Amino acid sequence: MNFEAIFNFFGNSSIITYVVLIWLSLYFILSFSIFFSRISYIAAWKNKEKESLETLLLGEKDLSRTDSILRKCTDTSLNHLEIYKNLATRRASGGLTWLSIIASTSPFIGLFGTVISILETFGGLGSQNSLSIIAPQISEALVATGCGILVAIPAYTFHLVIKARAFELLSIIDSEIKVLSNHN
Repeated sequence: MNFEAIFNFFGNSSIITYVVLIWLSLYFILSFSIFFSRISYIAAWKNKEKESLETLLLGEKDLSRTDSILRKCTDTSLNHLEIYKNLATRRASGGLTWLSIIASTSPFIGLFGTVISILETFGGLGSQNSLSIIAPQISEALVATGCGILVAIPAYTFHLVIKARAFELLSIIDSEIKVLSNHN
């Protein structure tokens, strides 16, 4: 695809196509922003929890000198530790809802843009219904669907990767809780 075709596409596009493509562009940027911020946050947190777990496994019974989320828990009964685990679950899974929304709605937004473009194509044909006129316009209309799918794939992938990393983190926290509850 050359630049002339791109300029032609945008020159012939309706306001709906612009809205759809801008919306999908914002989704695309948001997906990558959520992914990179959450991955780095969870990785740093996971390292802190690993160090805390190693400290516990070496026989230390007090987490107040560590960076664990459990360090603030003064009562190490299982119920109180589970409350902190629930807090950790909520923090670790931040952003997953947005990635899920983006992954599930972006193909529909793209499809909406395609349907509107196709309707405009058929509405503007009048007596000219030659395949040589319809085919390029239908092809251009499918760009919105392709963009919707292009946005959905990384968003869904990022959702699964963050979910897996959060699970790894929560497994470490769960191990810390088991060690602490065995000390009581």
